[in-house]
Amino acid sequence: MPASPVVLSVPHAGRDYPPALRAALRVDPGLLIALEDRHADTLALAARGIETLFVATRPRAWIDLNRAEQERDPIIDEGAMRLPESAQSLKLRSGLGLVPRRVGTSDLWRRRFSDAEIGDRIALDHRPYHAALAAALAAARARFGVAVLLDIHSMPPLGPNAARLVLGDRFGRASAGRFVSRIEGVAQAARIRCAVNSPYAGGHILERHAAPAAAIHAIQLEFDRSLYLDRRREEPGPGLEPTAALLRAIIDAVADEALPLAAAAQ
Repeated sequence: MPASPVVLSVPHAGRDYPPALRAALRVDPGLLIALEDRHADTLALAARGIETLFVATRPRAWIDLNRAEQERDPIIDEGAMRLPESAQSLKLRSGLGLVPRRVGTSDLWRRRFSDAEIGDRIALDHRPYHAALAAALAAARARFGVAVLLDIHSMPPLGPNAARLVLGDRFGRASAGRFVSRIEGVAQAARIRCAVNSPYAGGHILERHAAPAAAIHAIQLEFDRSLYLDRRREEPGPGLEPTAALLRAIIDAVADEALPLAAAAQ
């Protein structure tokens, strides 16, 4: 039984690189760090209290949980549908589909993958994660009358004087505005520059699981990696503790905002 209406998800911080992935690479494995939300799981674990938390251990290079099953890239995937470029998402066209094809300007793979290989990743990794997330959100709504998903990601620095925390709610389609406003207030109190839906508005996880009309809200959080990683942006740095405190304050504010809705549902 969930103890909080808030559910946490960290889909892009996995660092468990299977041998089959390494064998198929045509680039140095170190380049794959650029695809990771590096140590976003460490950040979430440091902030977590009683909330249900899902952390993907498989890396984004293996399968991207924030892409729909249909976003398969025909350039590297023998089971993908060959759609005209105009029918493909921007992410898929840029090589960041269900299985990423490239990082930066580098192509990742030395060969194409069979339909069965990608099908196994979908069946063993993608579908179970989404099924568990859907069940947790349904359980939270059943107990509290409302559920709020915080989907935790990280981003490279956006530039001088740019936002260091970006909130995505798919331009109001994934969450009631009251939750976004509370998070903005927490960021302002912490003197962290915050933006909403620019440049990240939320991906497949929000699209799939958010249903504000049914009292399931979802917000994507993108933390500037320089807030909590070391100078090389590879390992947790001295900013981890204050950034975890910021995330904890965000979780508490969202739960506090949900309580009147939960009480009204009882």
